[in-house]
Amino acid sequence: MEHLTVSILGRDYRLSCEPQERETLLAAVAHVDGTMKAIRDQGKVAGTERIAVFAALNIAGALLARAEFAEPVGAMPEAPRTDAVADPEILRRMQSINALLDTALADQERLF
Repeated sequence: MEHLTVSILGRDYRLSCEPQERETLLAAVAHVDGTMKAIRDQGKVAGTERIAVFAALNIAGALLARAEFAEPVGAMPEAPRTDAVADPEILRRMQSINALLDTALADQERLF
């Protein structure tokens, strides 16, 4: 495992990843940071947690639209869908990054 410190919206997070996942993780960090900064700079949302939620919704919405499998408005899937990503390697990498982010965010929540 490789350890790195990344900055998202001016806050440092220490993450771990496999060496072959480093570039993907850094790209994800850059995307999340950019999305959060854009939301913050619009000035309509205050608070890091709310900005993070709006960023997550924006990113998820873009992913759903791009994957062309969005559910009808108002519909809720029974369980998270994993069939939306056809490439098993991409799905594995996304799940790995999600697990890393969950771990990093859980550590940060204890600080507040």
